[in-house]
Amino acid sequence: MSNPFLAYLYRLQNIERWSLMRKTYGENVAEHSFHTALIAHLLGSISRHVFGKDIDPDQAASYALFHDATEVFTGDIPTPVKHHNPDILSNFRQIEALAADRLLATVPEELQEAYRPLLHRGSESPELAKLVKAADVLDAYLKCVSEMSAGNREFATARRQMEERLRGMNLPEVDWFLDRLTASFERTVDELAEEEA
Repeated sequence: MSNPFLAYLYRLQNIERWSLMRKTYGENVAEHSFHTALIAHLLGSISRHVFGKDIDPDQAASYALFHDATEVFTGDIPTPVKHHNPDILSNFRQIEALAADRLLATVPEELQEAYRPLLHRGSESPELAKLVKAADVLDAYLKCVSEMSAGNREFATARRQMEERLRGMNLPEVDWFLDRLTASFERTVDELAEEEA
């Protein structure tokens, strides 16, 4: 019997993000998942090594890597649509749960218990869930910063909203990240190289 789990996940590269926005460069869900996992690992490392919390950065990265896996069935629903009202969001969460069940059924039976917590929201600890959500929003924020640095004002409001949302999370890891790691996204590759010299 064939298990199409990985074949489905590879199709995340075909799902475009930011579909309502004019962009200088595209982004797909696979790229976003990779970036979110990178950021989650960084946040987990900051949490552990800077703030002394008992967070496993590898676990944070794993949850982040799969945080949008169900979009292989649902597509990427733009935030203004998904969060327009509580009923839409509630219905979408039900759809996500059904998509997670469907995706889990494609995993070889011997591996399903390993992937169940990664595909179903809410199985991680509340503190880890907050860090993964923060990583998700941070990636969106960095997309906005990059777009605006390329002269695309289409992302100005989204950038402001994302930064307000991030600051409102009251997570010291996020503030540390924003204060130390985001300014370089506004620089060209030559400017980055000059800073290293």
